[in-house]
Amino acid sequence: MKHGGDLHDAKAKFPEAPEPWIDLSTGINPQAYPFSALPPEASARLPATGAVRDLEAIAARAYGAVDPAQVVAAGGTQALIELLPRLRPPGRVAILGPTYTEHAECWARAGHVCLPAADLAQALATRPDVVILVNPNNPDGRVIPGSDLARAAQALHDRAGWLVVDEAFADLEDGVSVVPRLGPAMIVLRSFGKTYGLAGIRLGFAIATTVIADTIRPHLGLWSISGPALAIGAEALADPAWLLAQKRALRLVCHELDHLLVEAGLTIEGGTWLFRLARHPDALTVFSDLAQAGIWVRPFSHDPNLLRFGIPLPEALPRLATALGQRAR
Repeated sequence: MKHGGDLHDAKAKFPEAPEPWIDLSTGINPQAYPFSALPPEASARLPATGAVRDLEAIAARAYGAVDPAQVVAAGGTQALIELLPRLRPPGRVAILGPTYTEHAECWARAGHVCLPAADLAQALATRPDVVILVNPNNPDGRVIPGSDLARAAQALHDRAGWLVVDEAFADLEDGVSVVPRLGPAMIVLRSFGKTYGLAGIRLGFAIATTVIADTIRPHLGLWSISGPALAIGAEALADPAWLLAQKRALRLVCHELDHLLVEAGLTIEGGTWLFRLARHPDALTVFSDLAQAGIWVRPFSHDPNLLRFGIPLPEALPRLATALGQRAR
């Protein structure tokens, strides 16, 4: 499985599994933001440049950027991950891993030499032009302190490099984001759809110095963000009360999920409030048994003993408990 979320594959591989499927293969909030009814013009008219700037200003406040001009809205973080490698000449790119594989694949396709690194010190020791990391990391939830990132960014700035910090899972983690201490070599990526449970609308942001932001913005092209995405993103990012409530609710479900996994013989290895990483000596059998019960989780080729579980809706916990219980017996 290259990515989570493809229930078409799940149904093809396990056609006799009961419906409806419970998709726990992604790190997407199962409780989507309850956005208001969209005005007709959101879909009927071309997205206005002014609406994009308005959204970027709202995102700047939500993420802690000091200047809205530092925020670049895009049609999903993946679009930015694919764009950034084309904005530099081929060079050496150190990537802290294991992590989201699209970073390495996109930079390699653009002609860069990708160097795997286990930690930040090892990454910097390779004398790279660019260092890329996910913070908190996917899939283990590892967090690198902002002070360490600031020092790394300064070292890269001294040789005209970049530090790319993918904060796709930072919204729910207090004090993790490096945006408030943004350095001159930093590019921070923020994903809207994961936390707000609306991955399908495709919205993401790059946050960087105005010089770098102004380099990124023209390459996105005209109307790169849909009218519905602009309206929904602006409403959701201006609603801190909903985000706070989600932090509380997701923590409760995470604790219940951890208990179920441990009771079934799995060991929790890490995660965030949007996914949990668990280990089992026969993880592929656990994966198969859950799939036959209509529950789709995420295995990994780099370590066949690991499984990642997205956070289920509370009402899905009994079905998961039953499937895990049946397997435990």
